Amino acid sequence: MNNSPNIEPDKEVPELKEGFFDLLPKGLIEFLNEAGEIARFAGKFFKQVLRPPYEFKEVLKQAFEIGYRSLSLVSITSFIIGLVLTLQSRPTLVEFGAEAWLPSMVGISIIRELGPVVIALICAGKIGSSIGAELGSMKVTEQIDAMEVSGTNPFKYIVVTRILSTTLTIPILIIIGDAVALYGSYLAVNIRGSVSFTLFFKQVFDSLEFSDVVPAFIKTFFFGFAIGLIGCYKGYNSKKGTEGVGRSANSAVVIGSLLVFIIDLIAVQITEFFGFL
Repeated sequence: MNNSPNIEPDKEVPELKEGFFDLLPKGLIEFLNEAGEIARFAGKFFKQVLRPPYEFKEVLKQAFEIGYRSLSLVSITSFIIGLVLTLQSRPTLVEFGAEAWLPSMVGISIIRELGPVVIALICAGKIGSSIGAELGSMKVTEQIDAMEVSGTNPFKYIVVTRILSTTLTIPILIIIGDAVALYGSYLAVNIRGSVSFTLFFKQVFDSLEFSDVVPAFIKTFFFGFAIGLIGCYKGYNSKKGTEGVGRSANSAVVIGSLLVFIIDLIAVQITEFFGFL
């Protein structure tokens, strides 16, 4: 007796429908996966940063290394920014008879927007790439695996300390860079004129308000956090040997610079929404 089920030969088996993510472009799917991994990496950081032991000495060491190695580059770049911005703006203001407003205009431009963003981009290139390359080298040479075997928490000692150091150090570098840029502007003003040091900076600070300084200062901490987070994420997850180290350093710079612009855009929208501007 044949107990096999009757199958109609002409009846087609229904095909499975394509999933939603299968319809998305491959590049978009990779971007979403990368964003999710970075968010999970950041969540792990916030969990570890609140748990003892606290590596204060390592944080101070990394902060000193980051600040000391970047100070000269930040100072030179900031000086040139202030110098060039003043020289380029002066002819336009002279045409409208508003040359006296030059210190105020340059001061507001540097403090509010130009100084923090440009210096953060410099730090993304200098600090982000160095962190990515350093952690990538430790990853491919199995130093991180050796720390795990020895009972040390590599994420706590390597990642948390570096992210904290960039979060605390980059705002200080931006403050120093703003001061150097204003001094470069002062020298540029005196190339074709004669303005005393006291009068120049009095005009600068008289034009600044609370709503100019505080939002610009607060967003620098987010710049530092983003740069340190991306550099550590790329280096900590580096693969494919020495070739992966170069890719980690390069992508840390690219993504870190992109995040600086995104954070700056969000900061501007928030300050406008809450009426700071």
